[in-house]
Amino acid sequence: MAGILTLDALCLHCESMPGATMGFPFDSKTLVFKVNGKIFVLFDVQDFQSINVKCDPERALGYREQFQGVKPGYHMNKRHWNTVAVDADVPAGRILEWVTDSYHLVAKPPRGRRGAEEA
Repeated sequence: MAGILTLDALCLHCESMPGATMGFPFDSKTLVFKVNGKIFVLFDVQDFQSINVKCDPERALGYREQFQGVKPGYHMNKRHWNTVAVDADVPAGRILEWVTDSYHLVAKPPRGRRGAEEA
């Protein structure tokens, strides 16, 4: 997917992920997608300018260096979250890849439950 990421494309992508839920826990305009009760992406649906995605800390820094449209997570833990401008220099397909990566980071079972589920 080239060009600017659209709100519809992002929502469809997030809704397609197993176990993903969506809601407005903060206010009536900030849409949050979660898996296992944890946020993996959030964004303003009224003023769709950017999204916040969780990221491996080392990759988060690398993406900030590589793209002007990637900044430390706004109102989030800046080590683990990036804010990505949807109309900047990051291709839409790349943003969707990062949303998928964020989903997988969050979808991991808690450490205490991993061994029990694998047994």
